[in-house]
Amino acid sequence: MQLMAERLESLKAGIIGGFSLGLAFIITSFVNTLVLAKYLPALTTEQFLLSGAIAIFSGFLFGVTYRYIIRVDKNPQLKAGGVFAFGLVRGLTQIEVGWNLAETIVPLLVLALESVFWFAVAAIAIDIAIQLGWLKPFPSV
Repeated sequence: MQLMAERLESLKAGIIGGFSLGLAFIITSFVNTLVLAKYLPALTTEQFLLSGAIAIFSGFLFGVTYRYIIRVDKNPQLKAGGVFAFGLVRGLTQIEVGWNLAETIVPLLVLALESVFWFAVAAIAIDIAIQLGWLKPFPSV
């Protein structure tokens, strides 16, 4: 019974992470179309939907993992490390792929910082959910 309860809490953390990261994706995509329009090609509807689905799935995986990373510890380095691990892996990959396609690195750096921002938003949402009692932290062993 305890194992099933832990799985349910992990599912809830994943849903919160996916939802919050998806929301951050929508907001930053809108800002990017206004600010970086001359540097980045406009996304088609299909590209936007695929990118959004990938962002939501990434947020789900982050949420499940983040719950296990932070446990009941009050260690800010663990929290920041989880955010930067996910954010930098995504962001640095964008820089690597875009390096050969872009004329300037500035939009790629913005996208890399955006990735860290996305996962920070998801971490904050999960932390708030834990504080409000909507989500139970993973117990330390």
